[in-house]
Amino acid sequence: MVIYRNYVARRIFTILLLSFLLVLVGIYSLSHGGYSLSFKDIIGAFLGKGDRKAQLVIWSVRFPRVVAGILVGASLAVSGAVMQGVLKNPLASPFTTGTSHGAMFGASLAIALGAGYSESTGSVTLNNPYTIALFAFLGAMSSSLVIFLMGKLKEITPEAMVLMGVAMGSLFTAATALIQYFADDLELATMVYWSFGDLGRTTWRENIILLVVFLTVFAYFLWKAWDINAMVVGDEIAKSTGIEVEKVRLILVVLSTLLTAISVAFVGIIGFIGLLAPHMMRILFGEDYRFLIPLSALCGSVLLLSADTVARVLLSPTVLPVGIVTSFLGAPLFIYLLLQSKER
Repeated sequence: MVIYRNYVARRIFTILLLSFLLVLVGIYSLSHGGYSLSFKDIIGAFLGKGDRKAQLVIWSVRFPRVVAGILVGASLAVSGAVMQGVLKNPLASPFTTGTSHGAMFGASLAIALGAGYSESTGSVTLNNPYTIALFAFLGAMSSSLVIFLMGKLKEITPEAMVLMGVAMGSLFTAATALIQYFADDLELATMVYWSFGDLGRTTWRENIILLVVFLTVFAYFLWKAWDINAMVVGDEIAKSTGIEVEKVRLILVVLSTLLTAISVAFVGIIGFIGLLAPHMMRILFGEDYRFLIPLSALCGSVLLLSADTVARVLLSPTVLPVGIVTSFLGAPLFIYLLLQSKER
């Protein structure tokens, strides 16, 4: 009993620690950039007092960006954690299964049909975020279903599943390039800027959609955490406890895909967060999904918000797309995991 209490206490303490770290990174992100702000300026802006320019920077530029970083980081990390569990593949993530590329294709198609446009400054405006989200979801689902069905019908290895994801990613990248080839200059610029992966384009409207979808799916995943734990041990054991394995697995894949699609639809492709965060938490705290899901969410938020802050201050006042930073950080880890998997 004492051992179990220590087990739970350690994970709850880490959740609190990561929450505190997220607040610190958020404050740093709010205060640093092309226009520096003190902690007093930030508090004054939130209270509606002090310098008007500081209020404008906080409420119109930096705070929406920080909120988007927290929500997208958590969404991609939770999506990756659940995919790895239900597909029984430690290398599964929205990026490696081609889900993100499917969403990119769907969103590009929506933009080509008039759902978004770019300005000469490079900023992308979404006329109809719901249409882009719907197209992104349909594109992402087509990739997820292929991976899901092949995993169900054929007992393929984790490495083979990743290769299949690479193939699906290449297919959707080619389809996206085809759309771009026939697009006019404005549509092409919009799709290229959008595909970089940038948190700066989100507004409060997109953040509210991200928040509603994340909270709904996150609550469902927590509710099904015991089911995922049982499926990780083995389908036969899960069925013996009364779990409708195939039905639950399909719902979890659909909802994981939804989290990825909504994120990609609003900020573009951001690679490796869905792989990096769950693996770090799994190595440290094991595979109990009651805790792995919230730990991965917080770790993903901290990682993405930190990467975005680096992207903003590294070459300030030039702001790099955060997708470039996460790719530089995530690619070496992915190679390491692939080699470790091969050795096992």
